[in-house]
Amino acid sequence: MARPGVAVIGGGAWGLALAGAAARTGGTTLLLSRRAHDGALPPGVTLARDESEVAARARLVLLAVPSGVARDVARALGAHVDGGHFVVHGVRGLVGDAMESISSVVRDETPVRRVGALGGPALAADLLAGRPSVMVCGSHYPEVNRALQQAFGSPTLRLYSTDDLLGLEWASALVGCLAIGVGYARGVGLGPGLMAAVITRAVEEGARLAAAAGGNERTLLGLAGYGDLLASIAQGERPEVLVGEALAGGKKLEQALSQVNQRVEAVELTPRIVT
Repeated sequence: MARPGVAVIGGGAWGLALAGAAARTGGTTLLLSRRAHDGALPPGVTLARDESEVAARARLVLLAVPSGVARDVARALGAHVDGGHFVVHGVRGLVGDAMESISSVVRDETPVRRVGALGGPALAADLLAGRPSVMVCGSHYPEVNRALQQAFGSPTLRLYSTDDLLGLEWASALVGCLAIGVGYARGVGLGPGLMAAVITRAVEEGARLAAAAGGNERTLLGLAGYGDLLASIAQGERPEVLVGEALAGGKKLEQALSQVNQRVEAVELTPRIVT
């Protein structure tokens, strides 16, 4: 059975990585991006003209855009998709002061009801290079998880599934925030024992937050939470870790972000969660 056509909206590092991973499984793989890529696309990926082409050629649509523009992107897509589409996101953020999940925004702004999310310890660079990686896919609809596994599963990428969509979204967002702390801890030279204490306490508190938001606290204890955060110890190139290390080195936040040269969702989200 041929996999569904896949389209990724968002041409940053994460969007390119997701498109490249999908293209390895064969079939139509589109990328809709505002950036000028000048032909530098992963093998098998084709640029889409607009949302209309995305909806016409792909049943599975992935959003890989900043949370701050997710509502506008979903609204633009909503005019072209219908109930036959699956819309999934790989965004590590929550929307607005109310901290809405991206899946909730998609349901608000489009006629699509079969929504989902991707999370877990995979790095963009690893996905793009085809190095062995693991991700978590989440949806209330088993067919969405199956479509994601069919679209991305390969000898070098394994997807585990969960029906706790909200828990996965909160896990991804919270781990992004906590990974800044891991970077800071690395930067000030915390030993393994203290690092283990930081991670253990952080995940436990994160699980309570996710449960309060309506997710399952056990989701934080799996790959989407513990696994993702544990991986950040060794993922020295992870943007959140780099920000934390720069802050530990005495740099101001603006300098740290300039040094990373990537958008880090957790920087804007952390103050909202704390307050």
